[in-house]
Amino acid sequence: MMGKYYYPQGGLPPQTHLTTERAIVTEAYTVIPKGVMTDIVTSTLPGFSNTRSWILARPISGFATTFSQLIVEIGPGGGAPKAEFEAGVEGVVFVTKGKVNLTLDGELHQLEEGGYAYLAAGATWGLENVSDDIVSFQWIRKAYERLEGYEAKSFVTSDAEVEPTAMPDTNGAWKTTRFTDSSDLAHDMQVNIVTFQPGGVIPFPETHVMEHGLYVLEGKAMYLLNNDWVEVEAGDFMWLRAFCPQACYAGGPGQFRYLLYKDMNRQIRLT
Repeated sequence: MMGKYYYPQGGLPPQTHLTTERAIVTEAYTVIPKGVMTDIVTSTLPGFSNTRSWILARPISGFATTFSQLIVEIGPGGGAPKAEFEAGVEGVVFVTKGKVNLTLDGELHQLEEGGYAYLAAGATWGLENVSDDIVSFQWIRKAYERLEGYEAKSFVTSDAEVEPTAMPDTNGAWKTTRFTDSSDLAHDMQVNIVTFQPGGVIPFPETHVMEHGLYVLEGKAMYLLNNDWVEVEAGDFMWLRAFCPQACYAGGPGQFRYLLYKDMNRQIRLT
C-alpha cells in the first residue's frame, strides 16, 4: 500500500474470487480482515457529504461494549460542518491518507497523514476535504465518563510529534506512542500507537479489564487472541473483549504498528 499507513480502497472482488477469508467472530474476539472492506459494506454518515465509512465496531451484545470505531473516507469537497451530534461523546481522529481541515471550537487545523486529534465531549468540530484526493481516517467514539474535579480537553498533534516510549527491557523492540498521560484521570480512554520491530514480542498473555480495538497500520505479525494464534496484516481490525488473553510476535520483515483503543482510569460501575 502506498503511504505510511494502510487505508482501504473499497472496490468489489471478481466473481472468480474465493469466498474463503480470514474473518473470525467469537465471544472473546473478532478479526475483520482488510479483504472484506468492500464497497457493499460501507455506510453513509448523517451530516457528511461525499463520504462513506466502514464501521468496524459498535456496542452490541457479544461485541464492543465501550466504544465505536469507523474508517471514514471523504472525497474532494466533502465533509461535515458538524461531525458529532451525540451529546457527551468524545472522539479521536487519526488520519491515514491525505489532508483534511479540522475546525475545532472555531479554530482551523490541517491534519495530514499521521495527524491526531482528541475531541473532547461537548466540543464543536467538523471536517472538510479541500484537496483533489480522498482523505481516509480512523474515528473512535466513546461516551465520556465524567469524574468530579477532572475534565478532558481537546488537542491536536501527530504521530511524528510524539516520542514513542520503549517498554522496559525490550531494547526498543516494543514501543508505545502515548498521546495522553496514562495517569491523567481526566481521560477515560487512550488511543495509542504500538510499534514492534522484527522479533519484538509481547512475551506473556495479557489478560486485563480493558477492552481493545486494534487497527493494523503497517506490517504483519502473529497475534494471540484467546487460545488462537492469528496472522494479521496492515488493514486488519481486531476487537478484544475485556480479559481476552493476548500476545504478539512480530516476525518482520518490517515493523508492525497498530492503533490501539482501550478504556481506563474509571472505577467499575455496579449500580
